Amino acid sequence: MRYTGEFAVFEDIIQEMMLVYQHDKRPWMIGFSGGKDSTLLCCLVMEMLKRLPAERRNKKVYIVSSDTLVENPIVRDYMHRMSEMIGSVGAPLGIQSDIIYPRVEDTFWCKVIGLGYPTPEAPGFRWCTERLKIHPMNAYTLEKIKSNGEVVLLLGVRKAESTYRAKNIRSREIEGKLLVPHNDIDNAYVYNPLTEIPNEEVWRFLLKDDGFSPWGSDNKYLFSLYQGETLGEEQSVIGEIDKDKIPVTGNSRFGCWICTMVKEDKSLKAFIDRGETWLEPLRDYRNWMLELRTKPGAREYKRRNGAMYRKADGTLGTGPFTMETRKQMLRKLLQLEVDTGLSLITMDELKQIDIMWDSEGDLTRRCLVDIYREITGKMLPWDQFKAPIFPADVIDEIKRLCDEHQVEFELISKLIIEIEANKNYTNNSMVTKAFDRIINQGWLHFDSIEKGLQNENQ
Repeated sequence: MRYTGEFAVFEDIIQEMMLVYQHDKRPWMIGFSGGKDSTLLCCLVMEMLKRLPAERRNKKVYIVSSDTLVENPIVRDYMHRMSEMIGSVGAPLGIQSDIIYPRVEDTFWCKVIGLGYPTPEAPGFRWCTERLKIHPMNAYTLEKIKSNGEVVLLLGVRKAESTYRAKNIRSREIEGKLLVPHNDIDNAYVYNPLTEIPNEEVWRFLLKDDGFSPWGSDNKYLFSLYQGETLGEEQSVIGEIDKDKIPVTGNSRFGCWICTMVKEDKSLKAFIDRGETWLEPLRDYRNWMLELRTKPGAREYKRRNGAMYRKADGTLGTGPFTMETRKQMLRKLLQLEVDTGLSLITMDELKQIDIMWDSEGDLTRRCLVDIYREITGKMLPWDQFKAPIFPADVIDEIKRLCDEHQVEFELISKLIIEIEANKNYTNNSMVTKAFDRIINQGWLHFDSIEKGLQNENQ
C-alpha cells in the first residue's frame, strides 16, 4: 500500500530509502533506543524492505540497541522486548537486531564505586555518555566495517527536536548528497531520512492503524511513556486521550535512572506519580548520590593523578569519592537490590570493582566480598579465593607504625600491594615505576605539589 494525503511525506521517504538501499551492497546500521524517532525509522525501513522482492534484499540491516546497564527499568524492559520482536519479525527481511553493552571497566558502577569517579554534573562533566554509549556503538560499527568494508548509518535525528540538534544536522549536510561521511569513523556514511519531519507528524504516523508497529508492538504504550503531568503538544496529535486505552505514565525524556545531570528526574517522578511506586527507592538512592557530590568528607582533596585545582569561585576543588564513601555506595546499592528485587549491578561489575579495590590499599582483600555477604546473606563465587595479604594482627601493626611515624596508611598499603603484585619478577623496574606513580599521587614528591599549584587557576 502507498501512503497518500497526510502521510504522503512518509511515502516519499520510503521511496527514497528504496533508492539508497538498492544503490550498493553496503550494510545499514540503525541505532534503536526505543524512543519515537528510532521507532519511526525502524517502521519505515521494515516497510520498505517488505515492499522489495526477496531477490533485491541484498544487504544486512543491523538494528542496534545500547543498554547502559543503568537504564530506567521500565524503559530498559521495553527496549529489550522491542529488540527481540524486531529481530524475530525482521529476520526474513535481512534484519539483525543486537543489544550492545559498555565494557565492564567502563560501566557507571565500575567508574563511580570502583574508581571513585565523581558522578556526572551539568553542564560539562558528562563522562558517562562517551563510555556508556558512544564507545560501545563505535566498537560495534568498526566491527561491521572490518567485515564489510563500509557501512551506512541511518539516524533518526530531526531538526524539530531542538535548536542544537538542528544546527548540528545542518552542519553535516552536503548539498546534493543523501549520504555524508561520518565525522569520526572512516568508511562510515550517514543517512538522515527524517530531518524535516515535525513532532506531531511522527506521532500521527506511529499511532495510525490503532498504533501497531510492523513487528507487532503497540505504539500507544510508547506514546504513554512520553507523557507527564500535562499532555501538552502530544495530546493534540490524537485529540482527547482515552486514559484507559493509553495509560499516561512518563515524560518526554527518559534515560538512566541514576542520572545526576539534572537536579530532579522528572521522568522518574512522573512514573511514580502515576502509580509506579516501586520506583521510589531508586529515586531516593539517586537523590542521595546527587547529594554526595558536595557532602563534606565524601571526596578526596586531590585528583587520582595527585593534581589539585581551584574552582571558578576560588575554592579548592575535590577529586574522586573516598574509599569509605564508595563502600557506603555499594552497601546501599546492594540493599536496594534486596529491597526491590531488581538487578541493579551485574556479577561482572562486582568482580571488576573487587579487582579495582584490591589496588586501592585494601590489605585484607576482602572489603567487597564481605560487604556482599553482609547485605545479601550470600557468598560471591570467588569469595573463598579472597585471602588477606597479611594476617589481621600484622595489618594492625602496620597501621600502628603508620600512626607512630605520621605516614598515611593508605599510601603504605598501596606500596605493599605493588610489591606483592610484582614479587615474582626479577626486573624491579615495574615496581620502581609503580612506586614513583603512587608516591607522586600521595603528595610526597615536591615537583608534583608544584605542578598541582600551577594548575590551580585552570
